[in-house]
Amino acid sequence: MKLSLLAILGAVGFFTINLPSANASPVVGEAAPEFTAVDTNGVEHSLSDFRGKNVVLEWSNHQCPFVVKHYEPGNMQKIQKEATENGAIWLTIVSSAEGKQGNVTPDEANNIIKEVGAHSTARFLDPSGKLGKLYDAKTTPHMFVIDKEGTLVYAGAIDSDSSFKSSSIEGATNYVTAALSSLNAGEPIKVASTKPYGCSIKY
Repeated sequence: MKLSLLAILGAVGFFTINLPSANASPVVGEAAPEFTAVDTNGVEHSLSDFRGKNVVLEWSNHQCPFVVKHYEPGNMQKIQKEATENGAIWLTIVSSAEGKQGNVTPDEANNIIKEVGAHSTARFLDPSGKLGKLYDAKTTPHMFVIDKEGTLVYAGAIDSDSSFKSSSIEGATNYVTAALSSLNAGEPIKVASTKPYGCSIKY
């Protein structure tokens, strides 16, 4: 019965599937943990499908003030658009558990995408928390950048200012765009790991 229930949840896009067991946090400089998940449109994606492209993982919760900080003025949408136009894959992940802040259905998630004008490649709902825990994601936002060979090259905060105010974006160093720019230029990433800030993920 347990396997049947998991299969049903995976089929309707509520459950992240085919995740290997993880005993430790992912390590910058090593292979990013592989996963397969179903997006809010019912399409299955595996991280390995995107080999040959840079990949950004963004943990999100639309009700978190630190997420609103970047979406309300269009900052997150802007960097999503720039990244994907330059060939990167951007995957947004919602790990809020059922009944907790930020938890949404696929239809609700798609409505949010339209309302804010997001430019992510796909959005995954992870109410079981399996994908979030696989990456040891702690906050919203919590950002990860994976290079074309599948190596985790950045993990941490989206930028250098931990304020929840949108006014703090200007003048802050955006670690995600900096990492992608370095990858595209074939240069070493200057800041590969930082402490993430934001709301705790509602596992």
